[in-house]
Amino acid sequence: MNPHLDAVQARFDPRARAYLESAVHAQGADLLCARELVAALPRRPARALDLGCGAGHLAYALAGDVDSVLAFDASTAMLEVVRESAAQRQLHNLQVQAGDVHRLPFDDAAFELVATRYSAHHWSDLERAMREVRRVLRPGGHLLVIDLEGPAEALVDTHLQCIELLRDPSHVRNRSRTEWLALLRGIGAEALHEQRWPTRLQFDTWTQRMQTPQPMVQAIRALLRQAPAEVHAALRIEPDGSFTPSTVLWWARCP
Repeated sequence: MNPHLDAVQARFDPRARAYLESAVHAQGADLLCARELVAALPRRPARALDLGCGAGHLAYALAGDVDSVLAFDASTAMLEVVRESAAQRQLHNLQVQAGDVHRLPFDDAAFELVATRYSAHHWSDLERAMREVRRVLRPGGHLLVIDLEGPAEALVDTHLQCIELLRDPSHVRNRSRTEWLALLRGIGAEALHEQRWPTRLQFDTWTQRMQTPQPMVQAIRALLRQAPAEVHAALRIEPDGSFTPSTVLWWARCP
């Protein structure tokens, strides 16, 4: 049993459709970059795995450049949305499967490409999940990670993690650049490319997508209003509560 995994599923099952329609998730320069990186590989990946696929936007983006892609998530409602959307897009090489990223139900070296987007900050034991990623990745395979990045400055990081948790109790942590480099080194992966983009989160849309209870919405607004000037500057906090953290992309190769 994994109580946190149950909590993640309970939070996201009723919100699957909202994530399919979310502009933040459905588009972005990071998706274009991901496609370019995969398309530039000297050999087309036969099997790709999208971990914590959510509504499937990364899997849709990669499907044209791999022989097959498996969208994997704890939320069965999310996977049903992915299945329907893949059929509408005529992506016949996209399949879905439910499970836990900490205990992947796949053979060793089963995939040439493992990818994840806006999911790792929900994983309760990221180190263990990364070891599972390494196990199922073939020698010479590639790893693609896209997520909101934790700020290097402790004060800014504390505020970002706090408002994330108030909005969504299934949030664990946005990792910093230093933490991601250590995680990649920990599985023997060589970072080949890193890139960042500002990601504006419109306050009302951001909280409504997760159906954040009003007391928590009010607490987030209060925390943002009272944040020190350096936090306001780093997160580009706007009068209505909208703010702009960074999305980071890591492209790595395992020996």
